[in-house]
Amino acid sequence: MKTIKKYLVVALIFGTLLSYAKENNTSINPINGKRVKVEFNAVKKGNTLTIKQENGVTLYTSKITEAGTFSKTFDFSALASGNYIAALEKDFEIIKKTFKVENGTVLFSKKNETEFKPVIRTENELVLISKISFNKKPLQVTIFYKNEVIYSETIKETERILSRVYRVSKKLRGDYKVIVYTNNKSYEQDFNL
Repeated sequence: MKTIKKYLVVALIFGTLLSYAKENNTSINPINGKRVKVEFNAVKKGNTLTIKQENGVTLYTSKITEAGTFSKTFDFSALASGNYIAALEKDFEIIKKTFKVENGTVLFSKKNETEFKPVIRTENELVLISKISFNKKPLQVTIFYKNEVIYSETIKETERILSRVYRVSKKLRGDYKVIVYTNNKSYEQDFNL
């Protein structure tokens, strides 16, 4: 199982590298049909590498521990034949690269998918939410106070940049949570007044 996880990490990094190849001085050097040297210069500490099967089962997740350049040679020969998704989760975006394994050989799609995460921040009693969306998918915002819903709305995006500001009562002191659900994913932020 550890061997499969190691190979999956390689696939994720390779996909991420392809998306940043022009922007981040990334290089991908095939050694043979199964091994690939992946190198990129734009990682940050805390970025997350994830490899999933097409059906959503997570095979590998790892946090980047050092900012700067990441370089590693990966061997894909142990992966089972099938479709996979490699994703690099950054502060405000997720870069996805799909690939297919056929008899130990990896075939990457030529196109990357970039998903922008919503940015949730708080200033005093204000909750500020912004999101870039090129696919204009609906966005559901739910605000909780002490685990009870105090506000919820579904926003049907008509513009590429969504921006909302919500004010919570100064009188309601305690723990709050904001959950933003879009594109079959949820993002949450806890805060306290």
